[in-house]
Amino acid sequence: MIRTVCLNPALDKTALIAGFQIDHVNRIVSLRRDAGGKGINVSKVVAKLGGKTCAYALLGGTVGTQIESDIVDMGISCVSVAIEGDTRTNLKIIDTQTGTHTDINEPGPVVDSQELLDLLQRLTSDIEEGDVVVLSGSLPRGVPSDTYATWIRASKQAGAAVFLDTDGRALTAGIDAAPTLVKPNLQELSDLVGQELTTTEDIVAAAHELLSGGIKTVVVSLGHQGALFCTKEHTISARAPHVPVGSTVGAGDAALAAIAFAWERGYRLSDTATLAIATGSANVMQSGTQAAERSVVESLLSKVDLHTL
Repeated sequence: MIRTVCLNPALDKTALIAGFQIDHVNRIVSLRRDAGGKGINVSKVVAKLGGKTCAYALLGGTVGTQIESDIVDMGISCVSVAIEGDTRTNLKIIDTQTGTHTDINEPGPVVDSQELLDLLQRLTSDIEEGDVVVLSGSLPRGVPSDTYATWIRASKQAGAAVFLDTDGRALTAGIDAAPTLVKPNLQELSDLVGQELTTTEDIVAAAHELLSGGIKTVVVSLGHQGALFCTKEHTISARAPHVPVGSTVGAGDAALAAIAFAWERGYRLSDTATLAIATGSANVMQSGTQAAERSVVESLLSKVDLHTL
């Protein structure tokens, strides 16, 4: 099973505005609401791909109740711990005239150590050998920056492969715990190795620095260009096809979901890369953070451009 951890989930509101202007009154053309946050986005895509998934979430207030209801309605198992604070709401503004995407994200509630420990214990007691645990997204306020490192060690000890997708100090600390897979973007990888990476050779060399610390796979996200998939033995460049853009929010989460889905099923690295890029591209075509149907993903598989480096 693929178990996703959602420490700072959100209700995502995606507003379409024709001609968005700063310092003016803007009229919303249409508005959709989606249960979101990176971990929940991953679970939604895994479910669409046909995988079995469970979301572990800290949820509070009426927004938290709505998110849990939405997750269950999508056929996704949910294990939640109630927190005192209210779960956040994020606003995504898409200008239909210019194609710009603007995110306005709330910081989220403060979480105390007992709420965090309760969820970790629920997770580790559920883990079975061969499971994949996905730790992704920002940490909530009040939580130490080494929280993901703690969860990585606990999940690995319980028998799971652990994927990490975060940034800043949480990423740096998490790397020290040697997750099974890490998915930085180019800037995050540059920050980790302490230098700007301007060539493919530089990026691959930096990825191998991480691999030398016990990580098995490094996936470097390159935005609309695709990604590099690196192990000690192989490096694959996967370029994304051109697709009409509905919303770029959650594209990276969709790719990570596909990687977890492929990992659990023992896919080769090349097949994993193809599925990940096709899934990310399919989700770019959607509105809000809704997950694309598997048929859309499959229609893009042959359009992913792979090269072995």
